[in-house]
Amino acid sequence: MDYHRGAGVEVRIARIFNTYGPRMCIDDGRVVSNFVAQALRKEPLTVYGDGKQTRSFQYVSDLVEGLMRLMEGEHVGPFNLGNPGEFTMLELAEVVQETIDPNAKIEFRPNTEDDPHKRKPDISRAKELLGWQPKVSLRKGLPLMVSDFRQRIFGDHKVGSTTTTTNDSSS
Repeated sequence: MDYHRGAGVEVRIARIFNTYGPRMCIDDGRVVSNFVAQALRKEPLTVYGDGKQTRSFQYVSDLVEGLMRLMEGEHVGPFNLGNPGEFTMLELAEVVQETIDPNAKIEFRPNTEDDPHKRKPDISRAKELLGWQPKVSLRKGLPLMVSDFRQRIFGDHKVGSTTTTTNDSSS
């Protein structure tokens, strides 16, 4: 913002909230990737505290759409880009269970002192000025992430899928 004010540099400012989707780092320490990797590996899903703390999760394509609208628009921001739908950590663990393995165990551990109880973006400015809001629900986006993680963890390929390799030196 200092460059914008002082030097007249054109800027856009986005506050990016929890984002998930295919091609995330499997062991990056984020709650969605942790739960998905744990469930796929048949490990207990680790919930810290009582699991009542809330977070919101946006699918990566929604974030990309929001960033594109921000960059192509005339408003500097800041804009909150996230999904205002809240899930408790326990609800998230249960959605991962439903998606991957209904028999997956949930294990509770002591919470960290600095864990905020609630994180929910106010996207009203993004809606009003960018005409943006997330479209992909957790229940629709999560299976796409799971499919990607499953393939990268186990090398699974769906029946009927093909893998091709090219020796094209231009790629």
